[in-house]
Order: sequence, then C-alpha cells, then structure tokens
Amino acid sequence: MMPKHNFCAGPAKLPDVVFQQASKAVVNYNESGLSILEISHRSNAFTVIIEEARALVLELLGLNTKDYVALFLHGGASAQFHQIPFNFLSKRAGYLNTGVWSQKAIHEARFFGEIVDLGSSNDQHFSYIPEKIIQNRIDLDYIHYTSNNTIYGTQIKNFPEQKVPVVVDMSSDIFSRSLDFSQFQLIYAGAQKNIGAAGTTLVIINRKAFSQANRKIPSLLNYDYLIQKESLANTPTVFSIYVSLLNLRWLKAQGGIKSVEKRNEVKANLLYNYLDASNLFTPLVKKNSRSNMNITFALNKPDLTSDFDRFLEHHNIIGLKGHRSVGDYRASLYNALELDSVKVLVSCLQQFEENYENIKS
Repeated sequence: MMPKHNFCAGPAKLPDVVFQQASKAVVNYNESGLSILEISHRSNAFTVIIEEARALVLELLGLNTKDYVALFLHGGASAQFHQIPFNFLSKRAGYLNTGVWSQKAIHEARFFGEIVDLGSSNDQHFSYIPEKIIQNRIDLDYIHYTSNNTIYGTQIKNFPEQKVPVVVDMSSDIFSRSLDFSQFQLIYAGAQKNIGAAGTTLVIINRKAFSQANRKIPSLLNYDYLIQKESLANTPTVFSIYVSLLNLRWLKAQGGIKSVEKRNEVKANLLYNYLDASNLFTPLVKKNSRSNMNITFALNKPDLTSDFDRFLEHHNIIGLKGHRSVGDYRASLYNALELDSVKVLVSCLQQFEENYENIKS
C-alpha cells in the first residue's frame, strides 16, 4: 500500500513509533499479559503511566520548577470553555476574539460574568491577529487567548504582558514552538493534534495565581478537587493518556520543543514560499499572523476544484480540505508530520499548476 500523506487538522498524524508501541500495548501491555485497554486505572501500572506523563508535560514546557500541576481530564478542550469561568470568573474577564473557538469560549463564559473584548479580527474574516490588544486591565479576573486558530490559520506570535492571570487555549500548537510558558497561568489543549490520541484534555494550571469564584462548583468541575485527586476523580481515558505518554517520550527524544520547532519552521516555510510565488494558489492569512501548524490557502480557479481534489487523491494526499465552515484548503503540519510529506505536497501543487498553465497556453 502506498503511504498516505495526512494533513488532517485532527485527529492528526502521530509518529510511526508511537503507533507501533501503542498497537503492541493493545495486545499485551509491557509483557503483563493484559491489554492497555483493560488494565485498572487504580493499578500500579497505570499510576506509573500517568505520573510520568504529567511530569514530562511540565519538564518539556519548562514548568517543573514552578507552581504548576498537569491534569489529564475529560470533555475535550471545549469543556474548558465553561469550566474555566465556572471556577474563576467572578465579575469580568477579557477575551481576544480571533475565530470560531474563541467565540465559543466567549459564549460559554458569558453565563458566568461580563466579557471584555480585548480585540477582534472579525472585520477581515479572522485573517489576522489584532496588533493592538488591551493590556493591564487590573479589573479583570483573567485574560483568555486562543494561541493558534485551526480553522483560519492564524497564530499569536507575541503575547503582551498582563497584570492578571492569563489563560490560553493551545489545542493546536502546544509543544510546537518555544515560549516562556510561565507567562500563562493556565494552559489547556485537546490531545488530538500534538499530544496524543483523541479522548483526553491536558490542563496545566498554576492554581495559586487565581482567585476562586464565589459560587458552589460541582466536584468534577472544580480544579481544586481535580488537583487533589491527581486526575483520578473518576475513570480517566487510560488509552489516550498512554498514547500521550508515548508521544511525549518521542518529543523528548527528538530534542524537545526547540528541536521540533526548527523542523516545523522548515516545513511551514517550504509551503508558504511556494504559495506566495504561485499564480494558482493564494495563502489566506497576513504574513505576520501566519500559523506554522495550519496553513490555509485558496485555489484561484474554483472551476478546477474537482480536478484538483482528484489529483490530490491520486497522489495519496488526504485531509487538505478546509474546515466545513469556511471551505478552501488547509494543510496541517503538526509535529509528527514529516518534511517529506510537505515536499510531496509542494511538488504536487507545482505539478498541478504547471499542467493548468500548459492547458491554458
């Protein structure tokens, strides 16, 4: 079977070694005679898994000497849209509106308090990150950003210094680039991009930085309770957490975040450079706001769409369709995607464009 080049936005490609190790564990985990799918979440075997995974998260982000704790929770990143304000929104919070996911977070937060608009790129279909972001509002309980926007292909490059706790949704670019992660007091991310298999959600929190909202919070939504229970308040997503551990080990073996960041920059530059020079394809995001994870572009001749889609399929390129809400095309270049796949994509785009130019002439 010819290899597939998977540019899907998520669930996304994972390293081949992770697939191999995970598939082996499904049959026989660590020579125990049991599948990873059937071991008890209260067993010593799983305790070792989740403790190593939580420790690796903090180590890779440079937060293991700070007052942070890593949790693996249920509900996807979307559950954090209401869990965060449920815990910490007493009066008002500031949200930067850069697309669908930040809009969803804003919608949920409004059930708990006033939302201050820190800035928005809605006026140009979220094709850029606002340059002017409201700073130093000390009357806010916290500030919320979406660091990378999978649908529109934008990414915040610089985060302004703030005087209140900063919350960031890093679902689609966590572990992909070097940052001072201590500037964020709460980071959350769904697993299915750069962390592991879909099913678990990673939350990294400096609990000391926040003031608890004055309301009764159900146990499974209460961060204090979840921290006390060390992610084991109820049955966790054992397999997804195990795959996350394998992927975190792989990331560390690659040299950590700085190493994969360099590879991600090479991959993104290769595709952006072609798109910028192309007459047939156009990148959709302003240069200073472009994501290295999700590259969105348009085919300038919509009547060629069917031919282009068949061409991609013939060359085993999958997952390139844009989000259903916006259309066009999107190439997701997460950590595990190899440079060779990006080279194949660029070669195919060039070939399709040359064929079109020859027919036109």
